[in-house]
Amino acid sequence: MTNRRNILKSFLFIPAAMLLPASLRKKTTSHARLIPFLETNLAGFKYYRGYEISDRIRTGERLNLVREPSNPYDYDAVQVFRGRDKLGYIPRTESSTVAQMMDRGVQLTARIQRISGVDNMDREIYLEVEMQV
Repeated sequence: MTNRRNILKSFLFIPAAMLLPASLRKKTTSHARLIPFLETNLAGFKYYRGYEISDRIRTGERLNLVREPSNPYDYDAVQVFRGRDKLGYIPRTESSTVAQMMDRGVQLTARIQRISGVDNMDREIYLEVEMQV
């Protein structure tokens, strides 16, 4: 329920960000503010490099989001990377909104919000997706 509320709240910020010219949206400076708009889990963590590097992953760490429109299972797929290591995806239930924003030039990043589980086999990563303004 919290995720849905956060998504609905984020729609208040989306129109203003999308009205900006592309040159301003893509500009990243040290003065860029990050506005959190989505809390979600990381899908597919156990199928990618997550288990190999899970002991080095820390709460608060920044992650990169990369669109993957050629994904045969989800046209709106958004990959999550830690450096060069692919950790997984934004879940399909959330990826449409994130993908549309990225396709319109809105700069998004993710941050590890919480890590649960005591060992690699049951570890789950929770993300906060943030919009640069």
